Amino acid sequence: MTHLLCLETATEICSVALSEDDRCIACVEDPQGNSHAELLMPLIDQCLRQAGVGKRELDAVCISSGPGSYTGLRIGTSSAKGLCYALSIPLLAVPSLEGIACGAAMACPDADCFRPMIDARRMEVYTALYDAQGTLLRETESLIINSESFATERQGHTLVLCGNGAPKCRETLQGEGLRYSDTLSSARYLIPGAFRRWKAGQREDTAYFEPYYLKAFQAGKPHVKGLR
Repeated sequence: MTHLLCLETATEICSVALSEDDRCIACVEDPQGNSHAELLMPLIDQCLRQAGVGKRELDAVCISSGPGSYTGLRIGTSSAKGLCYALSIPLLAVPSLEGIACGAAMACPDADCFRPMIDARRMEVYTALYDAQGTLLRETESLIINSESFATERQGHTLVLCGNGAPKCRETLQGEGLRYSDTLSSARYLIPGAFRRWKAGQREDTAYFEPYYLKAFQAGKPHVKGLR
């Protein structure tokens, strides 16, 4: 029996799940956002207690590898690496968008194409295209959504938009072949991809692994009183 600990910190949801092989046996999460540094380690402990599994029983840690929040991804990655080093176990990585697509495929079993979306800003999203089996059909990209978006993908298919970037598309994108799912990021949705990578021997280099940010980090300018 393989125990995989999955961490999802790419969006506002901080989430931890534990699997036995490809079956989720515990999942805890907090949707508050902006508190991942405070929440993640207590959620890991809570998840393991819920399942009755000790840290020494873990076979690997899987991280949601991005794209997403720069800060959230850094927190998740550093925590995952710390556990891997402390326990001498391998690191696995599943793209954040793949996890969302997996969850949407569970919620919409009659659909054949999925566009997971992570909110970037205004009408911009990070997105990729997956089929119902989780196969990547179109690479991750940053897109500005307009009324013509995904026009060819909708032809002859049922395309599901999901993730925290999907709600802002509802007024702009409607029509035949297009559906919306309220599926959001969750560590439980990383489990199928994590177990598939475990069986295939797809381990990450723990020392050199970096999240996939898609865009370079841009720090905001500090506000100084009296200056504009």
